[in-house]
Amino acid sequence: MNRLNALLFGAALTLSATAQAHHGWSGYDAGQTLTLTGEVAESGYMHPHGYVKLKTPDKTWIVVLAPPSRMERRGLVREAIAVGSTVTVVGHPHRETAAELRAERITAAGNTVELR
Repeated sequence: MNRLNALLFGAALTLSATAQAHHGWSGYDAGQTLTLTGEVAESGYMHPHGYVKLKTPDKTWIVVLAPPSRMERRGLVREAIAVGSTVTVVGHPHRETAAELRAERITAAGNTVELR
């Protein structure tokens, strides 16, 4: 492998590792869809992705949401996922991290929002 090819190969590996670190969606099981309803115990409306800790009757889940700018554009304001509110999320569970879910949509304050 000549030097230019080696450099390009190294750059491609670095870029793919960086993308995987931020958007490691392959860790979630897209073949399994869960619907969870519960009370928001904690919420974060921050970059790169918002989240809620959702207390369901069985356990507490960490639910990964979309970036705040996307949530706002689609009608999910910060107040809709405030602590104490009841929400329903539909999404995919993490393959290895128990009680973690990547939300595809959320229903909060009577409004259903597509997150992806």
